[in-house]
Amino acid sequence: MPHEQASTQKIPVTDPAQVGGGSGEGARRGLEEWAFIRYVGEPLGEVILFEGEDLPIGRGFDNAVRLDEPEVSRCHALVRQAPQEDGVPALRIEDLGSTNGTFVNGRKIEPGPGGAALKDGDVVRLGSHTFKLKRMDDLDRQYHRAVRTQTTVDPLTSVSNRATVLGRLEYHFALARRHQRALSVVLCDLDRFKTINDTYGHGEGDRVLQRFGTVLLGRLRGSDLGGRIGGEEFLVVLPETRRQEALGVAEDLRKALEAEPLRTAAGHELRVTCSMGVAELREVDGSGGAMLARADMALYRAKNLGRNRVELDGPV
Repeated sequence: MPHEQASTQKIPVTDPAQVGGGSGEGARRGLEEWAFIRYVGEPLGEVILFEGEDLPIGRGFDNAVRLDEPEVSRCHALVRQAPQEDGVPALRIEDLGSTNGTFVNGRKIEPGPGGAALKDGDVVRLGSHTFKLKRMDDLDRQYHRAVRTQTTVDPLTSVSNRATVLGRLEYHFALARRHQRALSVVLCDLDRFKTINDTYGHGEGDRVLQRFGTVLLGRLRGSDLGGRIGGEEFLVVLPETRRQEALGVAEDLRKALEAEPLRTAAGHELRVTCSMGVAELREVDGSGGAMLARADMALYRAKNLGRNRVELDGPV
């Protein structure tokens, strides 16, 4: 059964990789006109586009902007939209009772609801990190989105790159543990990929990788994320998903890849298949890496049992 497609891509607005939502299309357009540019701290020059209603900032993993340093509190500050009559929201920043305070243009703001209004050019400091607020025009937005895509997307397959998808795994792991939510992963490995490269050449191998990237992008929900983590290895992160549902997702991907043979430049018909291992978050897991290791064991079992199949971690 095909994996059900979500009607929208609205997910919790604290997810910095796939921020969505807002009260109407006008609100979403307005929020896209603002960005924080990092002037002090790493990575220097980073552009953080405002594409959701709220922007939580702090040391904890479930913040949209995570500043991993002792001077920043786990839940330090929150940037909120303040709707205006022209449909373009202004922004306000609230200090959430941080230990060391939140500063706007060098002045410490009072903690609690309300906070301080922000305007174009304001400088916000939290710990040793400093950001400048900028009103973005269309050209600015297009440029920075292009730059962000180049740094987060695998150029061959158009899915997320290794750093991005592994970062998303750790982010959703922390979120799932904190809020006691479900989380599953699927580890995918294309079958006999070396043989394909050796027999038909690396160009055809690239086309196989691109095909699987297309399958991932076309079959996953808006809240899911697929990424390439190795040569022919891919990882799918499935928030709010139990293991049996994740099994259905993996089977849908496997069948979609197998269903349509790939024709090589020389006219040969190439049947491409994939083996997959599925793992769900357990209470004993200390990191997303623990989930990945169990999914890898399930993948190894799928390979040993004949390939082109999906195996669950642990007893079914």
